[in-house]
Amino acid sequence: MKSDEEELMPRLLPVEEYDVEDFDPTVPPRNPQEYLRQVQLEASMCPEVMVAQIDPKKLKKNQTVNISLLGCQPAPEGFSPSLKWQQLQVANFSDVRQNVNKHREHWKLQSLDNNVVMPNPEDEEGWKKFCLGEKVYFDRLLSQDEDENENENPGIDYVKVGFPPLLSIVSRLSQASVTSVLEYLMNWLGEKDFTSELGRWLYALLACLEKPLLPEAHSLIRQLARRCSEVRASLVRLFFLEIV
Repeated sequence: MKSDEEELMPRLLPVEEYDVEDFDPTVPPRNPQEYLRQVQLEASMCPEVMVAQIDPKKLKKNQTVNISLLGCQPAPEGFSPSLKWQQLQVANFSDVRQNVNKHREHWKLQSLDNNVVMPNPEDEEGWKKFCLGEKVYFDRLLSQDEDENENENPGIDYVKVGFPPLLSIVSRLSQASVTSVLEYLMNWLGEKDFTSELGRWLYALLACLEKPLLPEAHSLIRQLARRCSEVRASLVRLFFLEIV
């Protein structure tokens, strides 16, 4: 007759019957059978349910993620943000992340407009057009005919100017998709100039990342920090060139 434990966790290796009183668990096992008996005896002495002693106060503290910023160009003189400003941005970003996580399921269920067609997760060029718009993607200005049409039709053509990172859109992205789109836009930033459309999407995608961060996310954040330091340094050079 099998015990309840054996019904739930059947034995994988046969163990010969033995008298518990004659078995000394303190003596090192001399053969495989004695080793299995010792393991079986130790398992029988463990409680059926183990309860971890957790201090709830420790869980209330915010998790800290350390990101190495090696390779970033230091801020030139006069362009380094103050500590107070940095702390304010971190606090605001933390609030945004918490709100996104709190309402993610709600916004995920909201219907999208008919003109919102999200690209496949693997479609890098499609996501660049979707986020930045055709005007930025193709790096062109509106023609005179297009300009007149826009004046006649004041509605926003998001295909041309890019779809904003609405909660109803970003909440539908899985963590893998968030990382993929972030990588696509990072590739764009590595080759093109920074734009306001790109900035909004980078901020929104970073706010959608969940902890613990995937290794890919760690790498992308480091790349973003290095690239932003390069952009800041280039702005300084342009500033001095304009003066000269």
